Amino acid sequence: METAGLDLIETEGGCRILLRVNPAGHRDRIAGPYGSRLRVTVAAAPERGRANDSVIRLLASALGLPPSRLWLVSGARSQDKVVQVDGCSAADLRRRLEALAD
Repeated sequence: METAGLDLIETEGGCRILLRVNPAGHRDRIAGPYGSRLRVTVAAAPERGRANDSVIRLLASALGLPPSRLWLVSGARSQDKVVQVDGCSAADLRRRLEALAD
């Protein structure tokens, strides 16, 4: 996956990634770049945090990380979200994303 345009923000102890989430899709998938954000589609409906939970599980699985290392920083009720990935540098996160099949 092409990651050159993605905005990955280094933080103390990790990295943040900007997402554009489409809930209630046909299936869970990482669709690719959407400007400076990563587009993610999840099948879960955006009610009671189900879509947010699905986003965390999908990202963790795709990145090969335990879900406990990812958490939602902002955007709980928005399509535009920010997720913190603890213990992962921006360079490491970029490598993991690039390893995903398009």
